[in-house]
Amino acid sequence: MSNGIFKMPSPTNEPVLGYGPGSPEKAKLKAALAELSSKELDIPIIINGEEIRTGQTAKCVMPHKHGHILGQFHQAGPAEVEAAIEGALKVRQEWASLPWQERAGIFMKAAEILAHERRYLLNAATMLGVSKTPIQAEIDSACELIDFWRFNVRYMEEIYSQQPASTPLSWNRVEHRGLEGFVFAVTPFNFTAIAGNLPTAPAMMGNVVVWKPASSAVYPAYHVMKILQEAGLPPGVINFVPGPGGVVGDKVLEHPALAGIHFTGSTAVFQNMWKSIGNNIHRYHTYPRIVGETGGKDFVFAHPTSDIEALSVALVRGAFEFQGQKCSAASRAYIPRSIWPQVKEEIVAMTQELTMGDVSDFTNFMGAVIDQKSFNNIKSYLDYAQNSDQATILVGGNCDDSVGFFVEPTIVETTNPKFKLMEEEIFGPVLTIYVYADEDLEETLELCNTTSPYGLTGSIFAKDRRDIVSMADALREAAGNFYVNDKPTGAVVGQQPFGGARASGTNDKAGSLINLQRWVSQRTIKENLLPPRIWRYPHLDEK
Repeated sequence: MSNGIFKMPSPTNEPVLGYGPGSPEKAKLKAALAELSSKELDIPIIINGEEIRTGQTAKCVMPHKHGHILGQFHQAGPAEVEAAIEGALKVRQEWASLPWQERAGIFMKAAEILAHERRYLLNAATMLGVSKTPIQAEIDSACELIDFWRFNVRYMEEIYSQQPASTPLSWNRVEHRGLEGFVFAVTPFNFTAIAGNLPTAPAMMGNVVVWKPASSAVYPAYHVMKILQEAGLPPGVINFVPGPGGVVGDKVLEHPALAGIHFTGSTAVFQNMWKSIGNNIHRYHTYPRIVGETGGKDFVFAHPTSDIEALSVALVRGAFEFQGQKCSAASRAYIPRSIWPQVKEEIVAMTQELTMGDVSDFTNFMGAVIDQKSFNNIKSYLDYAQNSDQATILVGGNCDDSVGFFVEPTIVETTNPKFKLMEEEIFGPVLTIYVYADEDLEETLELCNTTSPYGLTGSIFAKDRRDIVSMADALREAAGNFYVNDKPTGAVVGQQPFGGARASGTNDKAGSLINLQRWVSQRTIKENLLPPRIWRYPHLDEK
């Protein structure tokens, strides 16, 4: 075995390509879109590197053209889930004993395969599979996932380098080993990068993983799995197990070897999983690590001195990029009365200019929401606002699911700061605004802080540094990712570690060393270099 002391490459954030007219990247992405659109994939379960087809299938469709089938995926039943767990446990010791730098090499290679050979294919899979525009796919399935794999390797090195002090007589050291069992990774539809990070972060640290991708985003997730296999990930380390949440989750949560949960999804699902873990706690060999990022009701709070143009752009981009289907999307805003007429004019005009349609048409700003269930849920909120005497729809409000699951970008003004659309997560292109009296700034800050059960992201706009400081202090616990004079979305790995508290999760900060620290268990070793040979202490020699 090599005895070198290895240093990982210094990571840098992957540059974001623009896909402008006539650019080479646009031509390559268009070709990848055409290639994937022309065929249907038969997506298997992957356990121990073997492809398994149960015949119990579900369709992968384009949300913006739901009659176009991209493929079908085979769904796991209890037998396949059990096989995935046992397969993972079978390779656990071998994987954990592989030198850390060799594990690192797999994910460094995966990052470069994605950056150079699979960038356009994965971006196209994300665009077609979940209806992202080129820029939204680029910052997600290319740049952020590349960043996760590059930066996490460096964070792994930093964790292993953390060692205690020694003395002349004792040599002290710490081992960071993987958890005793397997990790269950449950990934969402809305970010391919999260789908790639949640199973690989624990695996990188020496754990084995059972990965359940969102059923509505199996298509891009499968392409991520193929990249990992191409990079040399050994069979069984990550097992790809699509299927119904209840079937897969129930079997996993009752298994004695469950050692951790890495989750991104809804608050209700996460709370139910936590409850199940509590009910089964006596069954487990170890206390499972629970890491989750869940919902948000993210805010923009404007001071009377706000830059009107910057504030307006932040509201529109923050609320409507990727159809508002980001955990961090701007969903509620507090605007002072003195600037509201100007802000209203700006954001309504901008929103009216937004184009929506097939994401393969690069002139569209928005695509469709993910599926029928989401469409129906968002429509119910729009209907509620339409029929309420406490709300006025300023722009948008219409829906059409005849071709794709299209919901217009919608701005609602409410006279009630506790209005339903100000409190509840909608996960769609709906921004609700409460206009407050300038003299009620402090009271409205407290409303912003206490209205929602969530605490994920939020932003403030102001000019005077004293106002920025006082507003930030008032909203200290309202958001785990807090932005000043910016929209509340767009966290970058290595720059803004992501996560929130309250009903938004455990705040274990994806894209940072903190998250990877959760996937190791430490053993402290003290070696006495000169053990005592006399049992007596000096004070025993005199009364």
